[in-house]
Amino acid sequence: MKKILTLVFVSVLGGLIALSAYMLFLEKEQNITLEDKQEQPSFLNANYNAKTTNVLHANTPDFTIAAENTLNSVVHVKNTALVSGAPSFEDLFFGRQSKPRAQVGTGSGVIISPDGYIITNNHVIAGSNKISITLNDNRVYEAELIGTDEKTDIALLKIEAEDDLPAIEFGDSDTAKVGEWVLAVGNPFNLTSTVTAGIISAKARDLSGRNSQSFIQTDAAVNPGNSGGALVNSSGQLIGINTAISSQTGSYIGYSFAVPSNIAKKIIQDIIEYGDVQEGVLGISILNRNSKEAFEKGVNEIEGVYVSEVEDKSGAKKAGIRNGDIIKRLDNIDVSKFSDLSGYLKTKRPNDVINVEVLRNNEIKSIPVTLSKSDIISVDFIDMELRNLPQKFKKNTDITEGVVVQSNKNKYLYSKLGIQRGYIITGINDIPIKTLEDISGFVTKYGSKAQENIFKLEYMNRNLERKEVLFQ
Repeated sequence: MKKILTLVFVSVLGGLIALSAYMLFLEKEQNITLEDKQEQPSFLNANYNAKTTNVLHANTPDFTIAAENTLNSVVHVKNTALVSGAPSFEDLFFGRQSKPRAQVGTGSGVIISPDGYIITNNHVIAGSNKISITLNDNRVYEAELIGTDEKTDIALLKIEAEDDLPAIEFGDSDTAKVGEWVLAVGNPFNLTSTVTAGIISAKARDLSGRNSQSFIQTDAAVNPGNSGGALVNSSGQLIGINTAISSQTGSYIGYSFAVPSNIAKKIIQDIIEYGDVQEGVLGISILNRNSKEAFEKGVNEIEGVYVSEVEDKSGAKKAGIRNGDIIKRLDNIDVSKFSDLSGYLKTKRPNDVINVEVLRNNEIKSIPVTLSKSDIISVDFIDMELRNLPQKFKKNTDITEGVVVQSNKNKYLYSKLGIQRGYIITGINDIPIKTLEDISGFVTKYGSKAQENIFKLEYMNRNLERKEVLFQ
């Protein structure tokens, strides 16, 4: 019995010790755990609308109205051209000529006036024998080609519709900002009425390497068939004509390019009013910032355009622009590279006055310049673009007479004589060619038959070796 009482006492005592230990240690640990839990973040219920979500939603643009309005202004362009196919064996055997066949190309266009004017890319309708336009409501019209400009890749068409057409509103491409939302509307891969969205990635982008282009770059998806279509802002205003993509496959890989609306608008106004493009020029030559001379002068990293030479008789010369000036601004447009400058000038005509801000001797000077006609800088002659010899070239070579070839689209002169950019024309029919005035005099005398009346041509190649050729 005594043993049993002892066992019960030990059990009770053990229980009391265990209970005391629990109260002392485990209960405190539980309190600590609860305090930690209270410091954890509170999770939002699924139906809770955070303020940040509302803010983001409020700043996200609504493209539905812009897209709806633009779709009705964008058309499908079909270009039918007659091309000669490769001769078959039967053609060669029987001495027959291969028959021309119809080749169809497609693209997009934008209605810019209720009476039926449509803007598109020159490359969309190049070589066409017939152009047809399909509206968004599926009506089809035959289009008349009013005019083109190869340099900017812009073409103007006209259709005759029964009633007013839904024309798009032009926006100001100069005020468009990098990072701004845009829509690209067109007919990629013949998928009509296609809308894609993106942002403006860059402005005044040149793809040629010759500072001759000034595209708006976007990341809106653009593919073959989009060419000539609309690039619009979130208000549905036209700020560009979709023209090119950067791709190794021929399809979109992230970048697309559009002719700014201000340039396109000026081009078509010139075509309607004058029949061709009126080019206003400053009359300057620039120093390429990647050139050896730019590094030597320490101007390779400047923000602006370094004037290396000012053309005689140009508006820049008359206004007082000097060699060594750095152009920082044209009117309200900042200039950090030449494509900024050339893009803005494409919106101007001869005799327009622009305000040029230059950095000279660490001071900003504002100089009003009346733009000159392009023919004081260059002229088109038998499908070659010619210009006077630069003064710097004259000093470095002691060659003082002749006109230099800027570009040559004359297939005969290129394929037979190799005449290309950098060649110098020094004489025609034993008449010395000293300046563009001599070329203009020859054109005045023979007009459109100028090439037919050339029996002797004297020129210098890029190595400054003198050549001459007689035409029979």
